[in-house]
Amino acid sequence: MRDSRRFSSYFIPTLKEDPREAEIPSHKLMIRAGMIRRLASGVYEFLPLGWKVVRKIEAIIREELNAIGAQEIIMSALQPKELWEESGRWELYGPELMRLKDRGGREFCLGPTHEEVVTRIVAENIKSYRQLPFSLYQFQMKFRDEIRPRFGIMRAREFYMKDSYSFDLTEEGCRNSYDKHYEAYKKIFTRCGLDYAIVEADTGNIGGEYSHEFMVLSSIGEEAVVVCSCGYGANTEMASYSIVEKSSDLEESSEEKEPVEVNTPGLSSIEEITGFMKMPAERFIKTLIYKTEKGLIAALIRGDAELNERLLKAAVGVEDLTMASPEEIQEATGAPLGFSGPLGIKVPIYADTEILSMKNAVSGANIKDYHLKNINPGRDFTPEWSGNLRLVRAGDLCPECSSELKILRGIEVGHTFLLGNRYSAPMQANYTDEKGDEKEIVMGCYGIGVSRLAAAAIEQHHDEYGIIWPTAIAPFEAVIIQIADDAESAAAGLYADLKEEYDILWDDRKESPGVKFKDAQLIGIPVQMILGKQFLKDGRVEVVFRSTGEKQYLLPEEIAGILKKHLRGK
Repeated sequence: MRDSRRFSSYFIPTLKEDPREAEIPSHKLMIRAGMIRRLASGVYEFLPLGWKVVRKIEAIIREELNAIGAQEIIMSALQPKELWEESGRWELYGPELMRLKDRGGREFCLGPTHEEVVTRIVAENIKSYRQLPFSLYQFQMKFRDEIRPRFGIMRAREFYMKDSYSFDLTEEGCRNSYDKHYEAYKKIFTRCGLDYAIVEADTGNIGGEYSHEFMVLSSIGEEAVVVCSCGYGANTEMASYSIVEKSSDLEESSEEKEPVEVNTPGLSSIEEITGFMKMPAERFIKTLIYKTEKGLIAALIRGDAELNERLLKAAVGVEDLTMASPEEIQEATGAPLGFSGPLGIKVPIYADTEILSMKNAVSGANIKDYHLKNINPGRDFTPEWSGNLRLVRAGDLCPECSSELKILRGIEVGHTFLLGNRYSAPMQANYTDEKGDEKEIVMGCYGIGVSRLAAAAIEQHHDEYGIIWPTAIAPFEAVIIQIADDAESAAAGLYADLKEEYDILWDDRKESPGVKFKDAQLIGIPVQMILGKQFLKDGRVEVVFRSTGEKQYLLPEEIAGILKKHLRGK
């Protein structure tokens, strides 16, 4: 059987042109480099080169989790409905949950995550405090019915993931397990060569007390993250800022004017109204009507701001918060959608702090096709509550050090959750303590998108020629590019000398030098060793480092030392 590390026998179907459906660099380059192929919308096959990268990432994760004492298992991807009903997530999870029935009509889902399954395992097998604490983890394909799969494996309906779970006697013990995973994650992403940020995050439909996202910083990131030089970080939903009390400098004058109705026929959006009235969005009050379990409420924010629904939920003290229907808005305000304002409204008003300092502002008039000028909080309306309700903006002051905050784009590759008893309580995962009392197991869960991490690494590490893999997760550490036919025996000798110590690909194909060079750059192998004209001239191998473009000409016996320094840091 031929050596599978020869290019001529390795299945690497590279492409010269970008695929039409690909939008971002990682999607284009993974297809062009022969790493993945599309099977259906949001469903991709991993070819040998792509799977090799995934397995290298997996190996790093496994080493770091084993180092903190976690134990590897594998759980079923097919999960019965009853488990999800126990946790209350069968309906809560929504349409992203892949649901199916067997031939007997029994309902199942394809697991997007495994909190229910692992909790059941523990509930059935743990009885005493002597059996705790411990952590379990697995690597597995997960399934989510994304409404709009895109960006290749970055947002797919089937993806490869590591999920782990910790089980402790107390909250203090759980925080300790959480901290161990948190530190392990930092080591994992550092070893993978990623520039990342750690941010506070919402627990979402996983639930729990608090969570952190690990974000690979990239301009194509779908999520905005708020960061400060002091180390503070949060996604925009969780981020806060220091509220600076000051008088508004946005009013036309310090004198409060009387309200004036302005006819704005068919103009309902901030963009339309600001253009029509030739006034900046900062002068406008947006009135948003929401439906909650306590009834309808109104939220007020400045026209240039975006509402933070998490903060609004907390202010109102509700769990359910959805935009009111046009009919409900008409009932609450007396006017159609787009013309709502705070004057005379029939529902409680929750106002962002910035609203209170506005003078002679503009809002909807609660009359179809009309807005009001010269609205003044305190004189014309009084909120039920006021405080921080908007999303953070770049330049806001950090809540911890008062420096200016920055907003960057990020790709979520890891997420950690302190679950507490979110699953152990409804699923009766209990233990008996030393006094004989029954108590709930305290849990944490921790995920890493392994396949997404591979794509995220490419987003950070590529150029116009192809991928530039961080050494630790490159499909091969080095490639021997045999150009001269007379150099075959020398290439074979070099390959034999290095293949036991390093992950080497030997490009022995009967292709032109140009094709071989382009493929080596496209695939992104860290070190290229070229046996061409220079080798035939003086026996020296041209060694090219992909990340810098640096070249050295070395005798074959000198190469091992250079590889040891460049690839092993020794």
